[in-house]
Amino acid sequence: MAEQSKVTFIITRQDGPDAAPYEETFEIPYRQNMNVISALMEIRKNPVNSKGEQTTPVMWDMNCLEEVCGACSMVINGTARQSCAALVDQLEQPIRLEPMATFDVVRDLIVDRDRMFEALKQVKAWIPIDGTHDLGPGPRMPENKRQWAYELSKCMTCGVCLEACPNVNDSSNFIGPAAISQARLFNAHPTGEMNASDRLNGLMEDGGIDGCGNSQNCVQVCPKGIPLTTSIAAMNRATNIQAFKNFFGSDTAL
Repeated sequence: MAEQSKVTFIITRQDGPDAAPYEETFEIPYRQNMNVISALMEIRKNPVNSKGEQTTPVMWDMNCLEEVCGACSMVINGTARQSCAALVDQLEQPIRLEPMATFDVVRDLIVDRDRMFEALKQVKAWIPIDGTHDLGPGPRMPENKRQWAYELSKCMTCGVCLEACPNVNDSSNFIGPAAISQARLFNAHPTGEMNASDRLNGLMEDGGIDGCGNSQNCVQVCPKGIPLTTSIAAMNRATNIQAFKNFFGSDTAL
């Protein structure tokens, strides 16, 4: 790569949500240690395609540039990942950039991840508090539980796990692995577990955990290494127990 003077990008573009997608090729000067984001910035500075035609700047999402916010997710050479962490030197040329197909395209590489946030609403992935007054220190969490719960808290709603999941598609309303794992996280919290049944019932609604086909693609692509399949297995057990409670009217596990 260092011997090459130019880097070629083939970018799938779309002028708006209702516009037809098309491909446009760009060539930019090679620079060592360049990532995909810096390459897109070069294209934005001088939006001229490989044919020498002036075009519109390529649009994409970004924020932290440190693989923390999840905003810059896109499909790079066929694999959904964070573009800030994708180094040009490690990618096969030409480098193909596409928006994630799981979500509606807003423009070019920008997608609307609203279905992820609707899924979080469905499973009530938060801890409700009564007002804004000082509630005092909360209950302590055992260290061994805190350690694995911290791993679940690393989720940045990047959408990569949904993009890799074959059960998340246009003909399915499956909420995806991220929301399932977040339900487990908040149910493990000493305060959040008081509303655990609400989250479990959310997981049992239409599009919930029963939509998982156990392909395990999600855990392989998660940029944070979150044990998503472990969470899915744990929530499968928990929802089965909750179903028995709902049926027999019991509020305590047998």
